[in-house]
Amino acid sequence: MRPRPRLKALLPSMAAALVLGGLTAGCGPRQQTPAGTPAKVIQNKGSDTMVNLAQAWAEAYRKVRPDVSVEVSGGGSGVGIAALMRGAVDIANSSRDLKPRELEEARAATGKEVHWYIVGFDALAVYVHPSNPLEEITLEQLEEIYAEGGRITRWSDLGVQMPEPRFDRIIRISRQSSSGTYEFFREHALRNRDFKLGSNDMNGSKEVVELVATTPGAIGYSGMGYATPRVKMLRVARKKGEPAYAPTMENTVTRRYPIARSLLMCVLGEPEGEIKAYLDWVRSDAGQQLVEDNGFVPIPPTERTRPETVALVP
Repeated sequence: MRPRPRLKALLPSMAAALVLGGLTAGCGPRQQTPAGTPAKVIQNKGSDTMVNLAQAWAEAYRKVRPDVSVEVSGGGSGVGIAALMRGAVDIANSSRDLKPRELEEARAATGKEVHWYIVGFDALAVYVHPSNPLEEITLEQLEEIYAEGGRITRWSDLGVQMPEPRFDRIIRISRQSSSGTYEFFREHALRNRDFKLGSNDMNGSKEVVELVATTPGAIGYSGMGYATPRVKMLRVARKKGEPAYAPTMENTVTRRYPIARSLLMCVLGEPEGEIKAYLDWVRSDAGQQLVEDNGFVPIPPTERTRPETVALVP
């Protein structure tokens, strides 16, 4: 059975059927281990949100399979997907849904369908400096802060009195346009409106959080796994008058948190051989423990070994 490329049903609702079965080739070139044994190389590229987690998977898998090397690089979800379509990598990591255009281009260029597999979940957290007295925000307010034509430019517009008047101007921290986090935030928080010009666009998720931590007037968005004691994560409500929820594991799984998302690994065609073995391991108990250890939300235990996985229940 093959996963169907019905993305709008798959990711925004976070409830779709995904399959890890079948087989494809595609491991990268071989290299020699110190012992002289040929090592198979799997090239894995994409989401900066997932890059630390992907590195953790790769390091742990090398202990399980010393003859297989998983080489990980970031650059953003769009960069990873483009590399997959060129045949430059075996697996693309994505923190956003794939676009119909990307699926069509991959099919035209390679004659293969893109298959995607949920490997964990993430809450896209909204970060402010700890000195900011704000505790919660709505999606409508985020839209007015970040979207072109938005009217909120100062914390006082939200009724917030900053510790010092010079910190009243909102400093928007964002991501580069190739980022899956950028695309997901634009779709789900800005309702597909364009971003305002003048934001500080960072290359990685970690950099967003680091800049917010040193900038009292800043606001930024990044994966929940990048939280540190030097920043504050806001509770988020869908609209004014509705409950606001923190980006916790429980609120992500139950979908109470309004900007939660799936983390994906994408391949061309049905995975087989070492690629299939690696994807199976990532979705195993050992691989999913690393998801939790890195601050993300693992696949529910009852769903990890099924050939068909329903992501989240409504």
